[in-house]
Amino acid sequence: MPDTIETSVLDDLEEAVGADFLVELIETFLAEAPGMMADLQAGHDSGDTDGLRRAAHSLKSNASTFGAPILAEAARQIEVGGVGPSPDATLGAVADALDAASVALRERINA
Repeated sequence: MPDTIETSVLDDLEEAVGADFLVELIETFLAEAPGMMADLQAGHDSGDTDGLRRAAHSLKSNASTFGAPILAEAARQIEVGGVGPSPDATLGAVADALDAASVALRERINA
């Protein structure tokens, strides 16, 4: 099972952009992530397949940037296959992965 956050990805990003900017990037993601999750839910609720996929893609891309492989994979599954036969479980898995990644990212910037 992959780690919630791959610290090597964050270390590489920090090396590239600097510690202060990494904190700013993570804070921006943490502020925007609930909206991405809401967009994902709204796309499902309204039957907007394109909106659902766009929201999943955004979440996947951000998760990949910040080294959150479980979140990235959960979002990728929706991006390529929709919510499947168990939408509540599928969306719940993304929400759980987002919560775990958010905790780990907050720990990183508050360390």
